[in-house]
Amino acid sequence: MFTDAGEATVAHGGDLGVARRLFPGAPEPFIDLSTGINPWSYPLARFSPTAFARLPEQDALTAIAAAAAKCYSAPSAEHVVVAPGSQVLLPLIASSVPRARAIVVSPTYPELARAAALAGHDIKTVESIEQAGDAKLVIVANPNNPDGRRSTRAALLKVAHDLRRHGGLLVVDEAFMEVVAQGESLAAEVARGNVVVLRSFGKFFGLPGLRLGFALTAPPLARRLSAVLGPWPVSTPALTVGAKALADTAWIERTRKNLVKAATLLDAILAGAGLEIIGGTGLFRLVRSEAAPALFQHLGRAGIYVRTFPDDRTWLRFGLPAHPSAVKRLKKAHTAISPTK
Repeated sequence: MFTDAGEATVAHGGDLGVARRLFPGAPEPFIDLSTGINPWSYPLARFSPTAFARLPEQDALTAIAAAAAKCYSAPSAEHVVVAPGSQVLLPLIASSVPRARAIVVSPTYPELARAAALAGHDIKTVESIEQAGDAKLVIVANPNNPDGRRSTRAALLKVAHDLRRHGGLLVVDEAFMEVVAQGESLAAEVARGNVVVLRSFGKFFGLPGLRLGFALTAPPLARRLSAVLGPWPVSTPALTVGAKALADTAWIERTRKNLVKAATLLDAILAGAGLEIIGGTGLFRLVRSEAAPALFQHLGRAGIYVRTFPDDRTWLRFGLPAHPSAVKRLKKAHTAISPTK
């Protein structure tokens, strides 16, 4: 719920401190399936001491902007904003539009609506991008989190065209785009002037603690956002790792294929447990069960932490188990109960 100040408390996955408080007697190590983060992270080289002893340099910032533009198919580095995670960009982008009605395609990642509310917009949720109407700000996750639903390029471009007529802005959160068909991205369209694409480095590359993300947009807005973030928006280690990873096309293609295999294995485990899979991406699956609250408790007591949704208590989201031992524990936990009964 939003307060008078436009603030909200949003629960997120990945906090094992919460898991341990909920399930103090659970076996360790916890298996954290509560996020949609690649459990096989990009390999890190040893850092030079100067990576921490000196301020980030402009040349490194320029290099990663160029690497991101090439990796994501943005028109040029001038269209790239480098940030400490795409999360911090959301309220800044929402604030670039005069306060008005904002449309958020829902149900979705709750931070999208929270960011628009923090910027003072009047939030209205709709079920599809085609219902955007005459809002000044339209925000959609594509593919969507948590159900993996996709909006077509044609539908998104039509909304962008309609928004342009009255000075509106389309924001597309493509945090999970790396694991679907790359031709669906709107990154190549950001030169239109009223389209912003957000890309998350941490999810696909499995390094969320690095705090690195990007906004792809027309140069005038890119410059304004970069000015707000200041001369040192991210750390030198983040710049170093990010530029190398974004250019590593062999690792990227190999990882996409491996994630498909891992998601297929997860499908088999969930289906074998009698759970209805209703959506997902290559990094997570969403299931529906009337026994979801009991299943969450059962898994938690077994040291397996999954994502719940207060707005729909029949939903659970499962990330990918990283190791054979995690797969074995997940299978064992599921066979101990019958969630369909």
